[in-house]
Amino acid sequence: MEISSAFSVAGKRAVLATMHGKERVIRPLLEGGLGLEVVLPNGFDTDRFGTFSREIERTGSQLDAARAKIEAAFEHDRHAKVAIASEGSFGPHRQIFFAPVGREIVVMRDRESGLELIGHYADLSTNFAHATVETVEAATDFAQRIGFPRHGLIVIGLSGGNPAPDRFLRKEIETPGELAAAVADALALCGAAHVETDMRAHRNPTRMRAIKRATIDLVRRYRSSCPRCARPGFCVTERLAGLPCAWCGAPTNALSADVFACEGCGHRIERPFEAATADPGQCNSCNP
Repeated sequence: MEISSAFSVAGKRAVLATMHGKERVIRPLLEGGLGLEVVLPNGFDTDRFGTFSREIERTGSQLDAARAKIEAAFEHDRHAKVAIASEGSFGPHRQIFFAPVGREIVVMRDRESGLELIGHYADLSTNFAHATVETVEAATDFAQRIGFPRHGLIVIGLSGGNPAPDRFLRKEIETPGELAAAVADALALCGAAHVETDMRAHRNPTRMRAIKRATIDLVRRYRSSCPRCARPGFCVTERLAGLPCAWCGAPTNALSADVFACEGCGHRIERPFEAATADPGQCNSCNP
């Protein structure tokens, strides 16, 4: 079913809440894929919603921050009918504790219809990393490992063994010489320095690729309309486990179906996977 005209965004002015170059990957996809007219807000400060360098803490969740950016973008550009914002989150994987994971969302909201869609992307390819160093040489070794200067670095002071941007913070580090000078200054002040990858999009090509993938997911979600009401966003909202064991027929932890649901009318469809039975190795009865 085609998307209802009530939810069409083609030709609408869309303000993109960014100050870190995200338009390089978001704008072409939303203009080419959805027909939006994407504009940037002049003088828009997204750092007020939280910074990776810790001098401004993010309040609320990742989605809360993206929605706050959207509200501010609408206030900033009264002529915009649509607003888009992206937000990233980085930390240890929930199951693989030693591995960092990056999670990106790109949120789009239509002011007139109230439609909100969220594109997602998460994987282990993030270069999110940090090190506490006591010499410039140690900082240089870390920089080489993460691909500096193509990928940016920030240097933060320490207090009680923890990063303390109120004591020392240097962000705009472009060259090995600037890195050495920043680390030396932090060492002189704090005795050690916290060096970490700059996760701002314009200084992190790895993160920029992830934002692009989240935007692609947003376009895909928009193009997937509900077969009952034609609202965009009819996508997988749940995955059901319980595929029967090939030996004993008992339900296993293996996935059995995807659930598609519409946030508008509540229409729901279960689409079973092709496999009719699960490997007995995934059965708690046959392989306790």
